[in-house]
Amino acid sequence: MSVDAHERKARRAKLTLIGLGTLVGAALVGGGVTAILVIGDESGSTSAKPSSSATPAPSKSSDETEPKRFTPATGQKKRLVAPSGQKDGVSIGFPRTARGAVSAAVYFWEEYAWLDDQKARQQLEVVTSPDAVGYIDDMISEVRTTREEAGLPPSGPAPGQITFTTNVNAVRATSMDNTGNVVQVWMEYDRYGTPADGGADENPLKGEMSDLIVKWQDGQWKLTNEPRYWKQRSFPVSYEPDSTHAWADLWQQVQRAD
Repeated sequence: MSVDAHERKARRAKLTLIGLGTLVGAALVGGGVTAILVIGDESGSTSAKPSSSATPAPSKSSDETEPKRFTPATGQKKRLVAPSGQKDGVSIGFPRTARGAVSAAVYFWEEYAWLDDQKARQQLEVVTSPDAVGYIDDMISEVRTTREEAGLPPSGPAPGQITFTTNVNAVRATSMDNTGNVVQVWMEYDRYGTPADGGADENPLKGEMSDLIVKWQDGQWKLTNEPRYWKQRSFPVSYEPDSTHAWADLWQQVQRAD
């Protein structure tokens, strides 16, 4: 695993604790234990209406004559595909399409038991490629490190007094081979913790980014960290919903499956 990956994971774990620390602390006190985009050919130009006088019509403003500059908020959304099944707490059965690859990554990340090492291992064993040597152990090590930094035992379930929710807002998907069978999916997401009393998370984790590599194998999209793909990883500009730069860098907002 590359140095930049370790740095990103360390940063993510640290930032997670901002929202997690308060919630876990309260729980401990109270209970004793947190691609290619298809861009429409749309322009903002309009035809001048005929004038009733000989006075020439006013010239068009730059806003009317220049093509509309899209952003993730105004551009085409990435519509997810619903899974056809579930196994050991993780969704499976996504089609062999670009949308299927993105959907597999997003569903996994939103369902991932990032604070429960035993459940996380069950999930990873379902959706990890047998070619991804050491990947499951690396992911479980990260879960345990996060638990320890939050004041929890290194192994065990998430605190029962808190329900965690991960919501992926946008994705950036790029093919890593010439077949479309290996796809890197960057995700921008928020993470919330809701105490048992239903109170709001006053310090949610917002605007975090992480990426997964998925490949089509044995009729499913599988997670992988194979060196030949890992070294091809690209790194995007920061996601901002109103940024033309983010749109140009292939960020799309997520649209949920019906």
